[in-house]
Amino acid sequence: MSRRGRPKTRPEAVGSLIDRVLADLGAGPTARAVRIANHWADAVGSDVASHSRPVAIRGDVLEVEVDTSVWCQQLQLRTPQILAGLRETVGQDAPSEVWLRVGKGG
Repeated sequence: MSRRGRPKTRPEAVGSLIDRVLADLGAGPTARAVRIANHWADAVGSDVASHSRPVAIRGDVLEVEVDTSVWCQQLQLRTPQILAGLRETVGQDAPSEVWLRVGKGG
């Protein structure tokens, strides 16, 4: 039994399909923020991740909440390494800037 009218295509990874669907629905920035949050510990290391968490992305600026002012200062000094780690782990979804604020953190 053959299926007529159905194009023969290769299977695709669900992750790439979800990204496209979310972008089509206008939820691209939300999906981008979720990908960054999911890879945060890989990008910055477990020590930094235990004291911080990404909370929002506005344009190309990632907002990160840090648990103390001391860690906020430390992360400010490590911003180039954080951005490099994000570029390595999330690729084109990586932000170009990081904005830090003291809050609940990791």
